[in-house]
This record gives sequence, structure tokens and C-alpha cells, in this order.
Amino acid sequence: QVQLVESGGGLVQPGGSLRLSCVSSGFTLEHYAIGWFRQAPGKEREGVSCIFSPGDITYYAESVRGRFTISRDNSKNTVYLQMNSLKPEDTAVYYCIADSAGTMCRPREADYWGQGTPVTVSS
Repeated sequence: QVQLVESGGGLVQPGGSLRLSCVSSGFTLEHYAIGWFRQAPGKEREGVSCIFSPGDITYYAESVRGRFTISRDNSKNTVYLQMNSLKPEDTAVYYCIADSAGTMCRPREADYWGQGTPVTVSS
């Protein structure tokens, strides 16, 4: 079965950290741009980060730059999003996408979407 599966979300206090994982099955992540998007209740979807292929050039939204780190482990067909110094405004459902364009993360044209993993930042 071809799919993307996110994991690693949960409840964390402000200032804490989480690491999200996006694992592919049925296809190889290495040749895709992998993006993380998030959507909070009542808000529009927001692009968070993207890692491109080839070359693993990365992009971060201004709101997370310096706090989040995206990385790829091709041997595990996994892309990670390390989230540090979390803030209440980071609360959202986080989704990963795979875009065969490689040099772009296009949510509307993505080849695959995961089901999402919820992140709640609260004391």
C-alpha cells in the first residue's frame, strides 16, 4: 500500500520539544520533496518546512525558523521535523506531503498526503 504516515505528535508544555516523523511505504522518499504543513482549528493551512530533492535544501516558514529542523534519513524512508522551543501558537494538526516535483512542496499538487498528527502546546 502506498502511503505516508506521520507520528510523534502529542501534548507538550511551552518551551518543550517534539520530533515528528513522516514515513513512506510503497515508494521511496528520497526522490521527493517532503513538506510539513499544519492547520489549527479555525485557521488556514500553513506551510511549515520543506526539504527538497536532490540536494536536501531546506525551507522554513518565518514563524518556525530557528526553532524547527527538517531532516531526511533515506535508509529509513523517513523525514523528521524536530520542533524545539514550542509555543502555544504551534498547536495544530501537522501533515506531511510528498511532491515528485522535487524542488517544490506544493500542497495542491502533492502526490501523497499523510493523515496528520496532532500537536498541542499547553501548560
